[in-house]
Amino acid sequence: MTITLDDTHAADLKSWLASANDPATEFPIQNLPFGRFRREEDSGLCIGVAIGDQILDLRRVGLVQGGQMNQLMRLPREARLAIRQAISQGLREGSPEQAKFRAALVAQSEVEMGLPCDIGDYTDFYTSIHHATTVGKQFRPDNPLLPNYKWVPVGYHGRSSSIHVSGQSFPRPLGQTKAPDADIPTLGPCRRLDYELEIGIFISRPNIIGERIPMSAAEDHVFGMALFNDWSARDIQGWEYQPLGPFLSKNFASTLSPWIVTMDALAPFRKAFSRPAGDPQPLPYLDSPQNREAGAIDIELEVWLQTPAMAQAGSAGERLMRSNYADAYWTVAQLVAHHTVNGCNLRAGDLFGSGTLSGPEPDQGGSLLELSSGGKQPIRLANGETRTFLEDGDTVILRGYCQREGFRRIGFGECRGTVLPAR
Repeated sequence: MTITLDDTHAADLKSWLASANDPATEFPIQNLPFGRFRREEDSGLCIGVAIGDQILDLRRVGLVQGGQMNQLMRLPREARLAIRQAISQGLREGSPEQAKFRAALVAQSEVEMGLPCDIGDYTDFYTSIHHATTVGKQFRPDNPLLPNYKWVPVGYHGRSSSIHVSGQSFPRPLGQTKAPDADIPTLGPCRRLDYELEIGIFISRPNIIGERIPMSAAEDHVFGMALFNDWSARDIQGWEYQPLGPFLSKNFASTLSPWIVTMDALAPFRKAFSRPAGDPQPLPYLDSPQNREAGAIDIELEVWLQTPAMAQAGSAGERLMRSNYADAYWTVAQLVAHHTVNGCNLRAGDLFGSGTLSGPEPDQGGSLLELSSGGKQPIRLANGETRTFLEDGDTVILRGYCQREGFRRIGFGECRGTVLPAR
């Protein structure tokens, strides 16, 4: 794990593009996240970098060939750093390449965004001890955490085909549920539909089957991060999850923000990682000096809800909670090392979900399951509406950003999804 700060992170770095210097932008020149987009005349997706309110088409400045993001992600870290440096140099004030780079810009408002890469496999983890504890108390008040939680990064393999980009609308899922007083289950629409505030972690460099990735090299196999909403049907989940875990309660829809903020852009926002006093230290294969020194990442996260009534009234929605990725119990490097310790081969474009990212306080739950205490305490919204779980027409918006004194604030863009009536 190598964390490098260079001139691309300088807080006083400016772009000749005015919108990139706006203090409110999520995409200043210090960020440079990667994504894929399509103009009306494009036959396929193109690779671009967000800068201010524009997208730099990397093909038109000669930095990539075609739209194969997964190939770019596979490049050695040194090559990816060189591309970041070339993009930064071309977008800076006074760049001799300003004319060429300006001709390669397209407004974000004029394109269709796609998933940032081709996602082969998807693994969802359970990295927030606060989420695990709060949910565990609802089912096991005296023993909320299962014995393995503090020893192993718990995860399950999800379905990648139902992951879509921000702006996704999806019908309320159907499934089996069983009422406590019923003799048999019934098939019907989910009644306890929920969101999950997560970070998506993208694998870059593959490993061959049987090859373990050690902690010291784990982050060299990670390209970057995005916001991720792993929608959950809680009533379906409660009936199906034993003994093998989530299935139809999770695979009907997941929503991903369109931009991958690279690990290089996140370098200024690293924090020390440590376990609470009294907790066991990780096993040696999940520990390293680098991880202890800077394994956590300071990402502020928010969930917003826009109900149909809010949308009709012209309201952008209401913030439900805030949390921080630095509170996760397991780091990115630990997830990679654990996923491959048995010889599992990862591939470029594989996605890890962090699991629901909740904070330590009751109002920092990363799901309605937590905020409404399992549906027992309705959440009262500012316009007088209430929610225990999501209703048809509700739109959930995830937002994330990093800020630290001495560095430019960077953001992830929105991760937005809307619930439609069941079909």
